[in-house]
Amino acid sequence: MNKPNLSKIAKGIQESLKKHSPEILTGIGIAGMITTAIMAVKATPKALRILQDKWDNELGEEIISSEGREQFTPIEVAKYAWTCYVPAAILGGMSIVCLIGASSINSRRRAALAAAYAISESAQKEYKGKVVDVIGEKKEQEVREAIAKNKIDKDPVGNREVIITKSGNTLCYDCISGRYFKSDIERLKQAMNKLNRDMLVDMYISLNDFYYEIGLGHIAIGNDLGWNINNGLIDLYFSSHLAEDGTPCVVINYTLAPRYDYNRLLV
Repeated sequence: MNKPNLSKIAKGIQESLKKHSPEILTGIGIAGMITTAIMAVKATPKALRILQDKWDNELGEEIISSEGREQFTPIEVAKYAWTCYVPAAILGGMSIVCLIGASSINSRRRAALAAAYAISESAQKEYKGKVVDVIGEKKEQEVREAIAKNKIDKDPVGNREVIITKSGNTLCYDCISGRYFKSDIERLKQAMNKLNRDMLVDMYISLNDFYYEIGLGHIAIGNDLGWNINNGLIDLYFSSHLAEDGTPCVVINYTLAPRYDYNRLLV
């Protein structure tokens, strides 16, 4: 019988905790804040008893006779009852630290992802430019056409729902979302031009903005990806192929791919 590799198990647990640390810290922080509120509520009767005892046995008559007041001031309440809330305050502080820690880790990960994306995008542009230099623009276009055909061959229309957008009758396929829909090239170009004009004012446009403009619904990552005027305008290119059932299909691709940190102001 093989003995469990404790070192390997411990390493796996450590990696899992590291991977999910933002979720774990967020969960601890939320649970801590809820517990803090409960502890504060439970501490209130004790604090009221302390204040009542102070008033009845030590300070009440003195304050009434000297100052005419019949209750403690807020400062006096804090002075005499603060110890009741120390455990809740400590737990609340620890919960805040957990939430800040989770946010900090997520920020670092987003920055790393944005950097990795920028490096990948730069490498892609360099590779594309070199391909054009080596094999020529016409051959490079043929490669694009072959890639577009390969996409619809791997994702045939017969297996998918075709979305009706009421803006054309030509079958289209979007390479990013993998959706088939009805439109036409002129309508798609109009949407591209409109959003490019908007981007001159707004500085950036999300991928979902483009989808809304051509009559498609949003996708989960559509607000995380987009275009920034500092990186260039939206530039669609189209390839025409026959779908699996013989229907002519326009494949939509993007000369400048939408990027992750598109809504960050660049200087």
